[in-house]
Amino acid sequence: MKRVLLRFAGLAVLATGSLVIASAAEFEGVLMDQACAADSAKDGQKAALKHDKDCALMAACVKSGYGMITADDKFVKFDQGATDKVVAALKKTDKADSLKVKVTGVMSGDTITVTSIKII
Repeated sequence: MKRVLLRFAGLAVLATGSLVIASAAEFEGVLMDQACAADSAKDGQKAALKHDKDCALMAACVKSGYGMITADDKFVKFDQGATDKVVAALKKTDKADSLKVKVTGVMSGDTITVTSIKII
């Protein structure tokens, strides 16, 4: 019986270890809320650079969540938990527009689970 339990414990450790392979990376782009990104998808970073802080802090924009437009004009969403981090970064910056960001997190599909965000 002990051998069976030890084998299951070993398999559980191996299975758990394989789930923790993803590590944090840094990403750069231009911050934009999801509502406005949907409206200006065809203009990519050009539109995102004009998007301003006041709009990004509007209640509807905050509620929609955030993401960033990458250098190749793709919109990458941030996880819902990133909203508080983004709002704090927006309130802290003196920049009114051209909200370029450096994000640390884990990419999964088209979403980044954000661990930190800095407006640069």
